[in-house]
Amino acid sequence: MIRIALDAMGSDKAPQVEVEGAAQALQELPPDFRLQLVGRKADIEAALSRVGDVDRARVEIVDAPDVVAMGDKPLAAIRGKPRSSIAVGLGLQKKGKSDAFISAGNTGAVMAASTLVLRLHPGVQRAAIGALFPSAGQPVLVLDAGANIDCDARELVGFAHLGSVYARDVLDRPNPTVGLLNIGEEDEKGNAVVKEAHQLLKQTAGLHYIGNVEGREIPVGEARGLRLDVVVCDGFVGNVVLKFYESAGRVFVSLIKREAPDVLQRPEMANVLKVLDYATYGGAPLLGVQGVVIICHGASPAQAIKNAIRVAIQAVKSHLSDDIASEFAHDGKIPA
Repeated sequence: MIRIALDAMGSDKAPQVEVEGAAQALQELPPDFRLQLVGRKADIEAALSRVGDVDRARVEIVDAPDVVAMGDKPLAAIRGKPRSSIAVGLGLQKKGKSDAFISAGNTGAVMAASTLVLRLHPGVQRAAIGALFPSAGQPVLVLDAGANIDCDARELVGFAHLGSVYARDVLDRPNPTVGLLNIGEEDEKGNAVVKEAHQLLKQTAGLHYIGNVEGREIPVGEARGLRLDVVVCDGFVGNVVLKFYESAGRVFVSLIKREAPDVLQRPEMANVLKVLDYATYGGAPLLGVQGVVIICHGASPAQAIKNAIRVAIQAVKSHLSDDIASEFAHDGKIPA
């Protein structure tokens, strides 16, 4: 039985949204998992009483009286609040009492705590956030989406390995393609770090590297006639693209509502809107730590929490963490 620890105090509307998402997961996903709701016990119990029928045999409440606020400084919060839902939830995985951790709380605190508590896999220089971006084809995994603002070339190569393992294990894409986000496809394009990363990636075994890709190729989902599975960039660029993507979807829907509202009533539009809705993808994995950590948006609705649980289950079932360890022990060796 897979054990998923869910930070019940993380989102903007905690713990109600987390509890509602947990209830949806228990009802709609295969029954091969248990949930550990981590947070203030009384608040969680009150939220559970409001959601109706929940299979309490598959739910454990783990008391964590402290809460890391969105405005708290990450390291100070983790060190100063050892009984927070983030610290306690990750501690369960460290002790072998849980298989995955999900949080819609303070992203910086989740990243810092994950690195401190779970540690990085040997060979991994930095953990990275992998965000799924909608495209005309299959979603494209972009990393880093905000964990590391400044990266060197070797770290970008490491992200390519992390993303490739996730694409194989969780997205079920054998031999995934990898592109390096740049301002042009040519070898001479980009800043010094990107140019160096491009040359390293061309020399690196174990990757299906297809070269530099431009931002416009992410929404299309392909580059040079090939499906685009993984796009690598530093966290500054990745987060800018992520925030732009989120707003572009809202602009698209707003324009349709204004200019052709009847179009939204068509049955086939439901699938289009589902593709554009970040709740469909659940959350973003923090890749590189020794375990499974899923980070959700602070404004996540219950559906996003449910889908984050689904993603966590897939990651555990596919032995994602073990496969990342193997990748960096063997194929993931980066050229000097």
